[in-house]
Amino acid sequence: MIIATTYENGEISQHFGHTKTFKFYSIEDNKIISSTVKEPVGYAHGTLPTFLKENGAEILICGGLGEGARQYISEAGIDLYPGAIGNSDNAVTDFLEEKLQYNPDFACSGHEHGDEESTDCHNN
Repeated sequence: MIIATTYENGEISQHFGHTKTFKFYSIEDNKIISSTVKEPVGYAHGTLPTFLKENGAEILICGGLGEGARQYISEAGIDLYPGAIGNSDNAVTDFLEEKLQYNPDFACSGHEHGDEESTDCHNN
C-alpha cells in the first residue's frame, strides 16, 4: 500500500492546491518500509490527483482542500483523510495504528467562488 501526505518542512501541508511536495510511504505488514518526497509538475487541482495516482497513492492524508480537489481525488480512487495537522511521519504512523486525528468534513472556504485570496485553509 502507498500512503501520500501533503508535505512541507516535515509537516502536513495545510493547502492541497499549493503543496509543492508530497511524501509517499510504502507500507507492508502495517509498517512503513520506505518513504520518498516528490515534487509534482504543475499544481492545478485536476493534475495533482493524477500525479498521486501515478505514484501509487491509495490514501492521501492532508490539511485543507476545496470541494473541486475532493472530487478529483475521489474520481482518482484515492481515499482521503483531510484536516490532519502536524508531523507527516507521525500522521502516517497514527493512521496505521488507527489513531489519526483528522476531520472528514474539513474543507477550505472561499474556493467555490475562485477567490484564492480569501481562502481559509487552516484547521483551527
